[in-house]
Amino acid sequence: MSESKSLSKAARVEFILHKLQSLYPNPPIPLHHKDAYTLLIAVLLSAQCTDERVNTVTPALFALADNPFDMAKVPVEKIQEIIRPCGLSPQKSKAISVLSQMLVDEHQGQVPADWDALERLPGVGHKTASVVMSQAFDVPAFAVDTHIHRLAQRWGLTNGKNVVQTEKDLKRLFPQDTWNALHLQIIYYGREFCSARGCDGTVCEICRTCYPTRKKPKIVLKP
Repeated sequence: MSESKSLSKAARVEFILHKLQSLYPNPPIPLHHKDAYTLLIAVLLSAQCTDERVNTVTPALFALADNPFDMAKVPVEKIQEIIRPCGLSPQKSKAISVLSQMLVDEHQGQVPADWDALERLPGVGHKTASVVMSQAFDVPAFAVDTHIHRLAQRWGLTNGKNVVQTEKDLKRLFPQDTWNALHLQIIYYGREFCSARGCDGTVCEICRTCYPTRKKPKIVLKP
């Protein structure tokens, strides 16, 4: 039996929703933060870096400055020294400094709950803006990173060659009121059961249920 004769896409969506909700009914945000600003900085730092490492770096950074008014006064070199373990420290330190000054100058020191304003900030792309809008302001959004992109392909939810198309496909398949939690639920499931090395599309429960006749590893298109 071929993959095409496995569960229908609607059945896969229903099973995935039910399974993830049962496993992670109230998924916490993995990046430690106390408000929209510290979340924004943590998400920016998480680019090409693990959440665990970010969480070891941000306490020292936020002890130095945990708001844009104070951060804008910190020399870029000092920021870079602290965040170096996160990688890309020259770019990230400059972005943190400049965006903090922009928040002071243009938004009274507040992180704006506005897509365009967020994405204008240096170092803040669509994915980072999506996380902030969903987790800080409870605006429906579906932040798609490379991990979610990988799982969505394994589960037959998209054949998109990039995260932009994957985001569109996931938003079309899942109810809007599930997006914010689902983003986190997929991340947690991927780490625990369907990691890049721990599952090839034939091992974890969701992969096996959605494609019970799949015999070969699922080749994932990298974004």
